[in-house]
Amino acid sequence: MGTLNGDGPFTVFAPTDEAFAKLPEGTVESLLNDIPTLTRILTYHVVPGKYMASDVISLESLKSVEGGYIPIKVEEGKVYVSTAMITAVDIEASNGVIHVIDTVILPPERETRRIPEIAIDAASLTTLVTALQEAGLVEALMGDGPFTVFAPNDEAFAKLPEGTVESLLKDIPTLKNILLYHVISGEYMAEDVLGMRSLTALNGGQLMINPNEVKIQGSGILVTDILEANGVIHIIDSVMIP
Repeated sequence: MGTLNGDGPFTVFAPTDEAFAKLPEGTVESLLNDIPTLTRILTYHVVPGKYMASDVISLESLKSVEGGYIPIKVEEGKVYVSTAMITAVDIEASNGVIHVIDTVILPPERETRRIPEIAIDAASLTTLVTALQEAGLVEALMGDGPFTVFAPNDEAFAKLPEGTVESLLKDIPTLKNILLYHVISGEYMAEDVLGMRSLTALNGGQLMINPNEVKIQGSGILVTDILEANGVIHIIDSVMIP
């Protein structure tokens, strides 16, 4: 894995041979023939930065190179990362540190479909889908990204003054500007978002974040971390106006 040949530093949670042997029969052989999935799993065991055991136990989670968060918990004096127990700690290397674990940990499930495909199938996002189609943005959001989309639900659009949605569907430049204000380049999970003060949207506008109230630009974040093949969706309760 080329990542670990870099300068780092990295923290690696390394499954033992016994950990791999615990996987269902044929899993290892199957993964060796499925390089994208294998890469996702392996990079989920790697964290940018050097975290000694004393650092790890003081945290609730760590963000992996894969992009997903690894939850951390301490129970009865034992430290767990996701479903794996740490069995040996602080094995230092020139570019980081290794902690040995007793189970292979798996990244959060990610949809194989892309953002517009998921939105089309979501019963609560019909107005957003119509707006994306009218603005000609569906194809762009089918791209590789990754993108982070703050998706107003149908109730959010219904809260706009009467006639606003119909008016916007006839004013494509304004509609496109509003929709792009809800899209960020890059994949930002909820934990990333709430750790920031602002994000820059694709229309160039700034989205201010209030972590205490779990709001972005005044909109409440209702559902988080809906992972897609090309990014992540968070559902919000109002339309953000640039």
